[in-house]
Amino acid sequence: MAPRDEIPPGTLDMLILRTLAHRAERHGFEIAESIQRGSGDVLQVEEGSLYPALQRMLLKGFVVGEWGRTSENRRARYYKLTAAGRKHLEREVESYRRVSSAIALILRPA
Repeated sequence: MAPRDEIPPGTLDMLILRTLAHRAERHGFEIAESIQRGSGDVLQVEEGSLYPALQRMLLKGFVVGEWGRTSENRRARYYKLTAAGRKHLEREVESYRRVSSAIALILRPA
């Protein structure tokens, strides 16, 4: 298994929104699992970070949540991306790419 790194500050919301953009709805564990798999097991989202982030996004209207049952018949809240969340995601991805490109320029070998 590859070593795990911390998720850079300010990117967790973007990763969650991007994960929700790929599928209609997911519960918290599915979101965390998807981020971990999608990152090649480098990024791991802890519950103590995931659920506060989801709550913030609920309050901002970026996601909506609805209670349901998992395939194991456990009660879970399922989250869906809203139109406002999709717009926010687009802005965040654009900003992230711009900053990442600028950092890459600085880190280039001289």
